[in-house]
Amino acid sequence: MNIKTGFALLSLLTLLLKSQCICAQQQTATINIDLNAETGNMSPIWAWFGHDEPNYTYMKDGRKLLAHLAALSPTPVHMRVHNLLTTGDGEAALKWGSTNAYTEDANGKPVYNWHLVDSIFDTYIKLGMKPYAQIGFMPQALSTHPEPYRHHWKPGDDYNDIYTGWAYPPKDYNKWEELVYQWVKHSVARYGKKEVESWYWEVWNEPNISYWKGTMPEFFKMYDYAAQGLRRALPTAKIGGPEIAGGSSQGGMRFLRAFIEHCLTGTNYATGKTGSPLDVISFHAKGQPTLVNGHVRMNMAPQMRDIREGFKIVASYPQTKNIPIVIGESDPEGCAACGMATNPSNAYRNGTMYSSYTAASFARKYLLADSLGVNFMGAVSWSFEFENQPWFYGFRDLATHGVDKPVLNVFRMFGMMQGKRLKVNASQMYPLTAVTDSGMRGSHTDIGALAAKDKKQATVMVWNYHDDDVQATGQPVNITLSNLPTGTATLVQYQIDNQHSNSYEVWKKMGSPQSPTPEQVKQLEQAGQLQTLGKPIKLQVKAGILNTTITLPRQGVALLKLTW
Repeated sequence: MNIKTGFALLSLLTLLLKSQCICAQQQTATINIDLNAETGNMSPIWAWFGHDEPNYTYMKDGRKLLAHLAALSPTPVHMRVHNLLTTGDGEAALKWGSTNAYTEDANGKPVYNWHLVDSIFDTYIKLGMKPYAQIGFMPQALSTHPEPYRHHWKPGDDYNDIYTGWAYPPKDYNKWEELVYQWVKHSVARYGKKEVESWYWEVWNEPNISYWKGTMPEFFKMYDYAAQGLRRALPTAKIGGPEIAGGSSQGGMRFLRAFIEHCLTGTNYATGKTGSPLDVISFHAKGQPTLVNGHVRMNMAPQMRDIREGFKIVASYPQTKNIPIVIGESDPEGCAACGMATNPSNAYRNGTMYSSYTAASFARKYLLADSLGVNFMGAVSWSFEFENQPWFYGFRDLATHGVDKPVLNVFRMFGMMQGKRLKVNASQMYPLTAVTDSGMRGSHTDIGALAAKDKKQATVMVWNYHDDDVQATGQPVNITLSNLPTGTATLVQYQIDNQHSNSYEVWKKMGSPQSPTPEQVKQLEQAGQLQTLGKPIKLQVKAGILNTTITLPRQGVALLKLTW
């Protein structure tokens, strides 16, 4: 064989390999949904959000985002924030906030000031939202280790720098109990008994790591006294915890089990009786992205495993099997305020990968709850917004400078899905066990769906997800719905990809301005809204079956809404 012939054969082989690759990418995925195959309620587990910095709540962009969250959900959105009892002047900063709710005079007498707490909760109530009210952190005057108290952490600093005097146990548990009593009593007087009865209260955050500088028994004692103050002010109030950080290496599940057993059979530190109030059980679950060969590689498996283990623990006690569960923080990774400049593995946050990850992971949360028969009430996306920070800095947030990011549009899609969830049969959807054990890193992308039906509509959320954030051409997806009412139906397709519902791509095309003009801001705001792909179309449903094919880019998400 001469050199010329060898090059020709090599070129032919290369073309064949490329052709095989394109065929594999273009192979049509199939999704089949039977409207009679109900699997459970399309409960709004997604309508829960949270963040570290409570003072953003009533600031300009914070109010704007909260209004968007309230508008997208048919049921009240729940908000969880840290630092509601932290001492300070109310200045907002990364991973910091304060309300100055509790101080003491020169004689050590408590002084209560509810102005900033009211500003936060007033904002929620006016928008029809519900506080998932966190009792924490420790006021400086009550802390056993009051100095240093205020931290000044910034991205790139040692994360351990944040754990200052607010993380310590109270020096006087009776004053701690009275603080909670006064807060709840004030809330009832301001918002009414019926309103406050509809809230869930929870104590602290991640006590199995450095957010709590005391022992496990000291945490149980602090919880018991908080519950005593709450119930003394409002006997019908609902409380729970322990909001542990997930992961076996952090001892989270061991802490969760010990906490449940204390609440069921332990001696109450505040009352001396057996047990402590427990109306909601909460724990956290996070993923673990990395940077591989210059691109982000997500890892959903640790998040799903922690959810599975938490569900199993709750289900293992007859007394708690039916208690509502809230995953108090449920995210692709751990630090919302760590931008991609300091943490390159967080570069997924601005674009569509955050959207497709959110769609694919929430679908699996429903499946995990179904498989273990637990009362799954909510999963808090620990993502909000950061005021006065660079545009698209790569924080884990839903909006930047009042401009909605692509991920927020997934929640707008969720808000349209009501009624009963439906069984999905998808040819390229990774099984739950595979996702939980190893993530989605196989040869094909995860093309899956979450489907629901109501009296006069059906909705199908479809995603094209893979752990590796690598661009690829769109893939055809054939969707078949059966047992539909015969007659005329209207189909609307919403889409999130690089051309639709994506303010980030528009911003980059502008040249990534850090000081966009008012006209550019208006354009970005429009690009941040959920957009349709084409116009609504009228279809004839024959013999109860409807079939349609869409093309979905990698990391894209679509919602098909069919009404009749």
